[in-house]
Amino acid sequence: MFYLRVMLEAYQHIIAQAMTKSAETLKFLDRLRQRKPRDLDQVTNALHDVAFETIDCLQCANCCATTGPLLLDKDIERMAKHFKSKPSVFTEKHLVMDEDGDYVFKSSPCPFLGDDKYCCAYEARPNACREYPHTQQRNMLQKLKITGLNATICPAVAEVVEGLKKHYK
Repeated sequence: MFYLRVMLEAYQHIIAQAMTKSAETLKFLDRLRQRKPRDLDQVTNALHDVAFETIDCLQCANCCATTGPLLLDKDIERMAKHFKSKPSVFTEKHLVMDEDGDYVFKSSPCPFLGDDKYCCAYEARPNACREYPHTQQRNMLQKLKITGLNATICPAVAEVVEGLKKHYK
């Protein structure tokens, strides 16, 4: 139990540092976007792999506790089927349309996040959750803005961003 508490405190420290560096990070990522490095995908993906050697999502779950994914129609259908519900009933019970016209969960933390930090809809989770934190994908140049925002939510992304800063100084 002590080890898990220390790990969680370490994650919170990483996120707190990322928050204090947020403006600096966004400027760096904007400059990086303008530079358009050809190896950005490979470098980011490698840093992602390194970060997740020590970051355990099931000890953190900050993404599920603080942010909500956008749900596409196929996500709603998959989740409704998982909970043996009609998509319209699932939507009415769990979702709301945001100011951009996208479906999001009515509440935060995610209504499917358990006290044990496990997702009770994991197999049917929305695509945005499946792809989070988006640092293991291609076309990272297009994802740098969201990467900057995610660095204040996910300790692994914060570690990836710090690695990018060192690599592209």
